[in-house]
Amino acid sequence: MSAVIHESDLNSEAHHHGPPTGFKRWLYSTNHKDIGTMYLIFALVMLFLGGAMAMLIRAELYMPGLQIVNPDLYNNLVTDHALIMVFGLVMPAAAGMANWMIPMMIGAPDMALPRMNNMSFWLLPAAAILLVSSLLVQFIPGTGTPVNTGWTLYPPLSVQVGLGMDLLIFSVHLLGISSIMASINIVTTILNMRAPGMTMMKMPLFVWAWFFTGLLLIIIMPVLAGGVTMLLFDRHFGTSFFDAAGGGDPVLFQHLFWFFGHPEVYVLLLPSIGVLGMVIPTFSRKPLFGYKPLVYFMGFLFALGLIVWAHHQYTIGMSLGATTYFMIGTILISIPVGLMIFNFIFTMWRGSMTFETPMLFAIAIILMFSFAGVTGVMLAVVPADLQYHDTYFVVAHFHYALIPGAVFGLYAGVFYWLPKWTGHMYDEKLGKIFFWWTTLSFNLTFFPQHFSGLAGMPRRIIDYNIQYIEFNQISSIGAFLFGLSHLLFLYIIIKTVKGGEKAPAKPWDGAQIGTPGLEWTLPSPPPFHSFTTPPEVK
Repeated sequence: MSAVIHESDLNSEAHHHGPPTGFKRWLYSTNHKDIGTMYLIFALVMLFLGGAMAMLIRAELYMPGLQIVNPDLYNNLVTDHALIMVFGLVMPAAAGMANWMIPMMIGAPDMALPRMNNMSFWLLPAAAILLVSSLLVQFIPGTGTPVNTGWTLYPPLSVQVGLGMDLLIFSVHLLGISSIMASINIVTTILNMRAPGMTMMKMPLFVWAWFFTGLLLIIIMPVLAGGVTMLLFDRHFGTSFFDAAGGGDPVLFQHLFWFFGHPEVYVLLLPSIGVLGMVIPTFSRKPLFGYKPLVYFMGFLFALGLIVWAHHQYTIGMSLGATTYFMIGTILISIPVGLMIFNFIFTMWRGSMTFETPMLFAIAIILMFSFAGVTGVMLAVVPADLQYHDTYFVVAHFHYALIPGAVFGLYAGVFYWLPKWTGHMYDEKLGKIFFWWTTLSFNLTFFPQHFSGLAGMPRRIIDYNIQYIEFNQISSIGAFLFGLSHLLFLYIIIKTVKGGEKAPAKPWDGAQIGTPGLEWTLPSPPPFHSFTTPPEVK
C-alpha cells in the first residue's frame, strides 16, 4: 500500500512541476515531434561532415599525383564518407520525417514505443563519435592501419590489425541497433496505432513507404551485424570465418555484406518515393494516379530487393547459373521502378501544376533517377559489368541513384513540410535558387564520371593517369559548387525557423488557381478514376 501511495505522490509531484524543459526536454524526450526534430538536426550535421570528406576527396583528385592526403588516409575518407552519408545523413533524415509525420498521417497520438524511440535516436550520436574516432585514431602512433577498406569492409584488408577497424565495427553495431529499434517502432505504430477507419489501403503513400522500409531494415540489419561480429572474432579471437589461411572464405563476407548492402539501397530510396507520393499530387492538384498499384510495386521492390544482392559480386567467380539468376532478377527490378515513375508522370498529366521548390525537386528526381535506372540495367548485365566493375562508372551510377533518389527526396520533403514543422513559410525565391544550384552542380560533378569510368579509371585509387585529368577537374569544380550550395540550404532552414511569413493552415492550398486545396497528409484517392475531374473542381 505504501508503495502505491509513494508512487502516486511522485506522479502528483511530476504533474506539479510539468514536463522537463531546456536540455532535459530533448535528452528525455518521448515526443515524436521532438525526436523527429533531433533526427533531422543530427542528419544536417552529418551532411556537412560527410560533405567535407567528399570535398577533400575531390580536392585530392583535382590533379594526378599526391597533393593533400596520403593513400591510406584517402581510402579512409572514402570509407567514412560513404558510411556517414548512408547511416548519418539519409537514414536519420528519413527517420526524422517518419517520426514527425507518420503519427499525424494515421491519426495516432504518438509512436507506439516512445521510450524506445528516444533510445534509438540517442544511439546515433554515440555511433557517430565512434565512426569519426575510427578516422582520427590513425594519427596516434602505434594504433595500426587505418580503415582503408571502403564502406564494404572486405577482408582480408579488414582483418589487418588496427584500432580504427574495431571502432568502426562497434559503430556499425550501434547504428544497426538504432535502425532496428526505430524500424520496430515504426512498423508497430503503423500496424497498431491507426485511427478508427484508417485502413491500410487508406494510408498515405509515405506511410506505406516507411512500412516496407522498416520491414527491410528488420530483415537485413542483423545480417550485417553478424558479418561484422564474425569479422571482430577473426580479428581478436582466433577464428577464421573469412581467413583463407585458416580454411575460411573471404567471399562469405561479401555475401553477408551485400545481403545487407543491396536492400539498403531500397531503404534509402523508399522514403523518398513516399515523399514523391505526397508532393506530386499536391502540386498537380490531382489525386495520386494508381494508388493501389504503387503500393503493390513497393511490395514487389521490397521482395525483389532481398534476392538480388550478388549482382555486386559478378567478378568473384560464381557459377554460370548463379550469375544468370542474379542478372535476370536485377533486370526485373527495373519493372516496378519504371511503373512507379509512370504513375508519378500520370499523376502530373493534365494536372493544374505549379512549380514550388518541392515540386521542382520531385520532377528532377524522376528525370535523374530514370537515368540511374538506365545505367543500372547496364551494370546488371554480366558481360558488361565485368568491364565496368570497380571503375568510376559504378561511382557515377550509384551517386545518380542515391543523390536524386534519396537526398533530393529528402530536400523535397523538407521544403514541403518546413511550414508544418516551423509554422513559417520558407523563402520560395531562395528555395528555387538552391534547387537550380544543387541540380546543375550535381550533374556537373557526376556526369563526367561515367566517361572516365568507361575509359577505365578505377575507383578508390588516389592517383590516376594523366588522360583522365579533364573529367576529374570538371568533376571537382562541380563538387565544390555542390558542396557550397548546402550553405544556402542551411541558411534557408535557419531563416525559416527564426521567423518569416506565417504558414497558413494549408500552405499548399492551390491559392494561385483557386481550386480546393489538398491537406498535408494527403488522403488516399477518392473513389473516382484518376482521369476524370474531381467532383469538387467541376
